Amino acid sequence: MSQKSGTARPTGSHRFTQKQGQYLAFIHVYAHMFHQPPAEADMQRHFRVSPPSVHQMVLGLERDGLISRLPGVARSIAILVPPDELPILEWLNIDPS
Repeated sequence: MSQKSGTARPTGSHRFTQKQGQYLAFIHVYAHMFHQPPAEADMQRHFRVSPPSVHQMVLGLERDGLISRLPGVARSIAILVPPDELPILEWLNIDPS
Protein backbone atom coordinates (compact mmCIF):
# COMPACT_ATOMS: atom_id res chain seq x y z
CA MET A 1 0.00 0.00 0.00
CA SER A 2 1.25 3.49 -0.68
CA GLN A 3 2.16 5.56 2.34
CA LYS A 4 0.35 8.85 2.73
CA SER A 5 1.45 11.96 4.53
CA GLY A 6 1.23 11.60 8.28
CA THR A 7 2.31 8.71 10.40
CA ALA A 8 1.32 5.29 9.12
CA ARG A 9 0.01 3.07 11.86
CA PRO A 10 0.75 -0.61 11.43
CA THR A 11 -2.24 -2.47 12.84
CA GLY A 12 -2.60 -6.16 12.17
CA SER A 13 -2.83 -6.46 8.41
CA HIS A 14 -3.98 -2.83 8.03
CA ARG A 15 -1.91 0.32 7.70
CA PHE A 16 -3.45 3.74 7.87
CA THR A 17 -2.37 7.26 8.68
CA GLN A 18 -3.34 9.02 11.87
CA LYS A 19 -5.87 11.13 9.95
CA GLN A 20 -7.37 8.05 8.26
CA GLY A 21 -7.59 6.42 11.69
CA GLN A 22 -9.52 9.38 13.05
CA TYR A 23 -12.02 9.16 10.17
CA LEU A 24 -12.37 5.40 10.64
CA ALA A 25 -12.92 5.83 14.39
CA PHE A 26 -15.49 8.57 13.76
CA ILE A 27 -17.37 6.38 11.28
CA HIS A 28 -17.38 3.50 13.77
CA VAL A 29 -18.48 5.59 16.75
CA TYR A 30 -21.14 7.43 14.71
CA ALA A 31 -22.59 4.14 13.45
CA HIS A 32 -22.50 2.76 17.00
CA MET A 33 -24.38 5.78 18.36
CA PHE A 34 -26.91 6.36 15.58
CA HIS A 35 -27.29 2.82 14.16
CA GLN A 36 -26.33 3.99 10.67
CA PRO A 37 -23.09 5.16 9.06
CA PRO A 38 -22.47 8.89 8.78
CA ALA A 39 -23.11 10.89 5.65
CA GLU A 40 -20.20 12.85 4.21
CA ALA A 41 -21.90 16.01 5.55
CA ASP A 42 -21.68 14.58 9.08
CA MET A 43 -17.94 14.04 8.67
CA GLN A 44 -17.58 17.53 7.20
CA ARG A 45 -19.20 19.07 10.28
CA HIS A 46 -17.22 16.96 12.73
CA PHE A 47 -13.79 17.53 11.16
CA ARG A 48 -14.59 21.11 10.04
CA VAL A 49 -13.35 20.55 6.50
CA SER A 50 -14.75 21.22 3.05
CA PRO A 51 -17.02 18.78 1.19
CA PRO A 52 -14.27 17.99 -1.36
CA SER A 53 -11.83 17.19 1.48
CA VAL A 54 -14.24 14.68 3.03
CA HIS A 55 -15.03 13.15 -0.34
CA GLN A 56 -11.34 12.71 -1.16
CA MET A 57 -10.77 11.08 2.24
CA VAL A 58 -13.68 8.67 1.67
CA LEU A 59 -12.36 7.80 -1.79
CA GLY A 60 -8.89 7.24 -0.32
CA LEU A 61 -10.21 5.02 2.47
CA GLU A 62 -12.09 2.98 -0.10
CA ARG A 63 -9.12 2.79 -2.47
CA ASP A 64 -6.88 1.62 0.38
CA GLY A 65 -9.34 -1.15 1.29
CA LEU A 66 -10.23 0.33 4.68
CA ILE A 67 -13.93 0.86 3.90
CA SER A 68 -16.45 -0.29 1.34
CA ARG A 69 -19.45 1.58 -0.06
CA LEU A 70 -22.41 0.79 -2.28
CA PRO A 71 -22.43 3.07 -5.35
CA GLY A 72 -25.36 5.48 -5.32
CA VAL A 73 -26.52 4.43 -1.84
CA ALA A 74 -26.39 7.07 0.89
CA ARG A 75 -24.89 6.13 4.27
CA SER A 76 -23.52 2.84 2.95
CA ILE A 77 -19.99 3.03 4.40
CA ALA A 78 -18.82 -0.22 5.97
CA ILE A 79 -15.51 -0.32 7.83
CA LEU A 80 -13.25 -3.20 6.81
CA VAL A 81 -10.80 -2.72 9.69
CA PRO A 82 -11.45 -4.72 12.86
CA PRO A 83 -12.84 -2.30 15.48
CA ASP A 84 -10.16 -3.21 18.02
CA GLU A 85 -7.55 -1.79 15.62
CA LEU A 86 -9.16 1.66 15.50
CA PRO A 87 -7.64 4.56 17.47
CA ILE A 88 -9.40 6.39 20.34
CA LEU A 89 -11.92 3.66 21.07
CA GLU A 90 -10.09 2.63 24.25
CA TRP A 91 -10.10 6.25 25.38
CA LEU A 92 -13.86 6.49 24.76
CA ASN A 93 -14.37 3.19 26.63
CA ILE A 94 -16.51 1.76 23.82
CA ASP A 95 -16.75 -2.00 23.45
CA PRO A 96 -15.47 -2.66 19.89
CA SER A 97 -17.79 -5.63 19.36
